[in-house]
Amino acid sequence: MRLATIRTSQGGTRAVRVEGETLVDLGLADVGELLARPDRAERAARSGEPVAASGFAPVVPNPGKIVCVGLNYRNHILEMGRELPRHPTLFAKYPEALVGAYDEIRLPPESDQVDWEAELAVVIGTRVRRADEAEAAAAIAGFAVLNDVTMRDWQYRSPMWLQGKTWEASTPFGPYLVTPDELEGGVRPSLTLTGWVDGEQVQQADTADLVFDPVDLVRYVSTILTLNPGDVIASGTPGGVGHARKPARYLADGSVLATEITGLGRSKVKAVAEAVAR
Repeated sequence: MRLATIRTSQGGTRAVRVEGETLVDLGLADVGELLARPDRAERAARSGEPVAASGFAPVVPNPGKIVCVGLNYRNHILEMGRELPRHPTLFAKYPEALVGAYDEIRLPPESDQVDWEAELAVVIGTRVRRADEAEAAAAIAGFAVLNDVTMRDWQYRSPMWLQGKTWEASTPFGPYLVTPDELEGGVRPSLTLTGWVDGEQVQQADTADLVFDPVDLVRYVSTILTLNPGDVIASGTPGGVGHARKPARYLADGSVLATEITGLGRSKVKAVAEAVAR
């Protein structure tokens, strides 16, 4: 099943089931509201009227938590000159960072090192704490495309990465949430991530290269705190980021950033320099 949060011509949002070119209205404001319901599976499968979209919002527009994982693809760890980690490297992102899959992303005037990071997002569907493997697997509602656009100059101002990772309107998320039963490998899906900048392929990897897979990550994060429906885990990026290139390469005003994961769809956003009134 494919689910999405669409924008409507009336200015609101609606949760929909995607059936080919048809968007079926599920009678709820967004996918986060759907996941919070105890009858979410039945509600997602219900009959409904087709609805038109004026655009796609972030799949979950306002998740309670966005937990991000750094250094989780073997090839990216090696290109950054680091050793494979024994435990996941975690940091946070906030909902204000999220944009829809076809929106613009903002390039803030405070940074001239805006980088791309194609990622598989894991979306939680069941409240879980200290999950064992079976509980962690059962807690995964599905997967989506995300790009953890990063302001590298701010990321490396200190040993803590947060300030480079959660700039407002920087992170495309969507267009769809795809349930595990639709994907080869289920909750440990075998998927290919690909990223492009201005039509040039800059990243490609398979999720088999993950050091910690989605089930591992749900187990680990849920040991620290409760994961709730609609929470998101961004599972890390593969090699090919701009900061690791010689010379380094970054997004510029007008750059087009596309991110695709097999079976999950593609986001395509334009980077636009943010004008700030003084």
